[in-house]
Amino acid sequence: MPDHTTPPPTETPAVSPGSTDAGAAPARRYVETKAPRGVYVRVFIYVVATHVLLAMMSLVVLMAQSK
Repeated sequence: MPDHTTPPPTETPAVSPGSTDAGAAPARRYVETKAPRGVYVRVFIYVVATHVLLAMMSLVVLMAQSK
């Protein structure tokens, strides 16, 4: 399942020529201005995981040097 899917296109409702709908909001366009939240979560997990791995490897090296 993709992380970030685009919403379905919005269709403008058919308006009869004689009606005036001055209070209608303009159709919203989908604009991606920032990365989805899942990207930030994964980057955070990867950073934490790499630091934990580095700490464990450092501990192994320190234990090997002490013998």
